[in-house]
Amino acid sequence: MFPNPANPLVTAPAETTILAMLLAESPLSRVELARRTGLSSTAVTKAARPLIDGGYLHELPPERTAPGAGRPVNPLAVTPDREFFVGVWIGPDGLHGTVCDLRARARAGAQRELGDRDPASVCALLAELVDELLDTEPEFRERTRHLGVVVGGEVDRDTGRVNLPVLPGWQDVPLVEAVAAATGLNVTVENDVKALTVAEHWFGEGIGTEYFAVVTVGRQVSSGLVVNGELVTGAYGAAGELGHVRVDPAGPPCRCGSNGCVEAIAATDAILAAVRRSAGDPALDFAGAVRLARAGDPDAQDAFARAGRAVGTGIATLVTLFGPERVVVTGEVPDALDLLDAHLREAYAAHCFKAAAKCALTLRPLPWEERARSGAVIGIQALFP
Repeated sequence: MFPNPANPLVTAPAETTILAMLLAESPLSRVELARRTGLSSTAVTKAARPLIDGGYLHELPPERTAPGAGRPVNPLAVTPDREFFVGVWIGPDGLHGTVCDLRARARAGAQRELGDRDPASVCALLAELVDELLDTEPEFRERTRHLGVVVGGEVDRDTGRVNLPVLPGWQDVPLVEAVAAATGLNVTVENDVKALTVAEHWFGEGIGTEYFAVVTVGRQVSSGLVVNGELVTGAYGAAGELGHVRVDPAGPPCRCGSNGCVEAIAATDAILAAVRRSAGDPALDFAGAVRLARAGDPDAQDAFARAGRAVGTGIATLVTLFGPERVVVTGEVPDALDLLDAHLREAYAAHCFKAAAKCALTLRPLPWEERARSGAVIGIQALFP
């Protein structure tokens, strides 16, 4: 089925360019592909041929053209069922998995609650989850070779090792090696925010942009950046730590050792701590804090307002520095995003350099399916050199 299953599917620059564009915007005619890529029509045809022969692309029936406009064109389209990809998000409380096709459309999903949280137990549970997913449809197992695993922690893509602060004992864990041995698949591991950024850039609101960002708000506040069409990791892998941009010198202490950081004000734990103090209820949970704010409690509303302003100010700094065309703001607490929205946008408008403020903001929830799907996208990315 796959002649060289461990190798990238495409290596020639023209093939890489054509397949990447069609994955995002299929179908397109050869003429349109040539116009967008700057390749000649002959080069497009030559680059597409091995992908057609391999079953990854196919030609659609000729499109009608106006009288005298020349020969009808056969648009090229991705064959989505040619190959499937498994994505798994290792969350703080469970594993969440999906199978996606070549266009990153989810075809199956499953979850597992975490029991023992040591690396060996989690990897064994992950292998069981992958088996369940691959057994969902007969063609999944025979047409799947790539698994993308995303985690909320530090990832060394070169070695496949991870550090996960939310799970005990997960320091310098050789995750790629362990999961590959347990599943028999080619495994790629990535930080979950960076993976989300790639997924949005390739298959979501970032399609067609050269400068793009994703900001996540939840237990932590972070961001992923695309500059010149490429994900930015930074010299030390720390690019995008929006949560540790200082926005209030008199603000609360942050886990990083500074104070007044975006995360120290806007992370869910920070919001909850503020509401608990004002309500005098140390047992209050985050859902209770949301209910108080919606019921009109002024202190609870103020905690969410301060969080929104902190995130908006941080995003203004990011946009002023990097100038993205679009920013997607997403969060683990879908029921609370609207409590941040107006305050976030107000602070963003007030602090962003005016020309850069043309950048559009989109706020939307972050269900687990999106994190798992981003793992599958990282698997799709492994088709490329």
